[in-house]
Amino acid sequence: MVQVMWLAIAALATFSVGYLGYSRYLARFVELDDERETPAHKYDDGQEYVPSKKPVLLGHHYSSIAGGAPIAGPITAAAAFGWIPAIIWVAIGNPLFGAVHDFMSLSSSVRHDGKSIGYIIGQYVGERGKDMLLWFAYLTIILVIAAFAYLIGLVFDAFPWTATASFVYIALAILFGVYLYQLNGPFLPGAVAFVALVFGGVWVGLEYPVALFAREGLPAETIVLLGDGGMWLPLANAQNPNMGGWVLVTVIYAFAASVLPVWVLLQPRDFLTSSLLYVGVGGMILGAIVGTVVGFTDITINVASAGIEGVQVTSLTTQIPGWTGFIHPELGALFPFLFVTIACGTISGFHSLVSSGTTAKQLNKESDARLIGYGGMLGEGLLAVTAILAVSLVVGAGDSLSSALVTFPAGGGALLTVFGLGVTAAATFIGLVFVSFLLTSTDTAMRLGRYMLEEIVGTPETDLERTVTNRYVNAGILSLAGYFLVASGQWSNIWPLFGGANQALAALALLVATVWLANWDDNKQLVSTGAPLVFMLAVTVWALVTIGVYRNPMALMTGDYSGTIGAASLVFQSVIALVLVGLIFGLVWFSYDNIREARGGLDREAIVGAGEESGVEPGDD
Repeated sequence: MVQVMWLAIAALATFSVGYLGYSRYLARFVELDDERETPAHKYDDGQEYVPSKKPVLLGHHYSSIAGGAPIAGPITAAAAFGWIPAIIWVAIGNPLFGAVHDFMSLSSSVRHDGKSIGYIIGQYVGERGKDMLLWFAYLTIILVIAAFAYLIGLVFDAFPWTATASFVYIALAILFGVYLYQLNGPFLPGAVAFVALVFGGVWVGLEYPVALFAREGLPAETIVLLGDGGMWLPLANAQNPNMGGWVLVTVIYAFAASVLPVWVLLQPRDFLTSSLLYVGVGGMILGAIVGTVVGFTDITINVASAGIEGVQVTSLTTQIPGWTGFIHPELGALFPFLFVTIACGTISGFHSLVSSGTTAKQLNKESDARLIGYGGMLGEGLLAVTAILAVSLVVGAGDSLSSALVTFPAGGGALLTVFGLGVTAAATFIGLVFVSFLLTSTDTAMRLGRYMLEEIVGTPETDLERTVTNRYVNAGILSLAGYFLVASGQWSNIWPLFGGANQALAALALLVATVWLANWDDNKQLVSTGAPLVFMLAVTVWALVTIGVYRNPMALMTGDYSGTIGAASLVFQSVIALVLVGLIFGLVWFSYDNIREARGGLDREAIVGAGEESGVEPGDD
């Protein structure tokens, strides 16, 4: 057993070196310049392009990227392979892979008028490359919605106090948006007041826990909104009706939130979410250190609704194995599945969509990109570290990977008891932290999916094109597809596919950055983006082929699915996996051809001209 404090310290050390050293080098490398007008100022429209204060934009970016994935992925990986490979991949991979990915995605988008990575690749390899990347991103968005909706349903079902606290938090976010943008209230006193009210929402949750459908194990004081029933829901048999109901509610919420102007919910909610993140992550890391140095009082965790009863935490030391072997029966082989299971916390393609989809349109000045892009990813890495700490402390939620996910609020809450909080209150607060990021990422993903389809279609010319690019129809398509994917009901099916697609998108975002740099200046080195690109391509193609050709077909042959909808969902997942692999190979081929021409001097003038038109500054040849 190892004191969990040392896991936190190891990650803090590598992250500090990365930010103080490597990020400073990258900022000089891409020539950040505050004299250059950012897209937020150039196209300020009050809707999508809105110059934002650095703390507000950091809050949006941080909470959008730091959804449930950097919690769920590390928990799943640590439970499957042990905490040693999980912490090593986060501590080393984050500053060298993920933070570079996020910073380069944001910087390249800012230099291309806040356009998406699909638009950027189109400037260099043509419309086919652009459409291929946009379709890849669109399919990944559907997987994001499916995976996060599943997680939200799981946490709301296991911790009904968190469901109530989340309702309060969303209502407060809307009021905060009205206060800031309609009433023009001063930022600082409003921020203090609304953050305090969010924390007060935890008390409301403790007093009035809420469930949709009745089930065994719910606290006696739970308010059941719809009584018995709910067995018609797709996840009712695989999980339970209450969990299935919350998944459906989540998808409906994401639809509604994604079609609202950013000031109504997205910006104010993300700021409030970031405050939860700072307190939750900082509190857990500090709790691990203080509890080890000063001393830890034994506690017993009883959360019957989460399947955790009578679990004792007597010391802040790891209670799960550091290493379990190369093969896990549910997840598969460590290589490649460790590297796609921790899909966020180390590196995540979803971040490139946030960076080039919403953040680049709100960046006030270029130098802010270092803190928001590189630093924001390090912050997500700290969230991943806390997830590993939490699952290392609590063993008691069952043997499956799905049940291991609910240990995060319990284990995180155990760390916060160092500061005198009760176990249930602490677990509810950490559950709110978990869900607030899941909600943020889910509806941000749906908004980004809308952008993807709009860019694929371009200027609508037919009635069909005008219909599918309508924001309500567009969001509806994403909602239905995401909900259908969740219907398989198996976490071991949903998460690796999402992780494989997400990490492959990260590789493609690094590919976009490499193409941009190659066309910018012959003297720009390509190692910073090229090395992680090659590694991520290898692991993601391997994982996606395994899922599409072997794992899901085997599940279908052995009957390892829930009903007809579950079987259809597995087939759909396999099709998506193989389509993604085909798109990867096509994009790599087009991009390689472009880099070869750019660095080999073939048609150099045309390439440079295209870069200049899109805002790129090629430099001196």
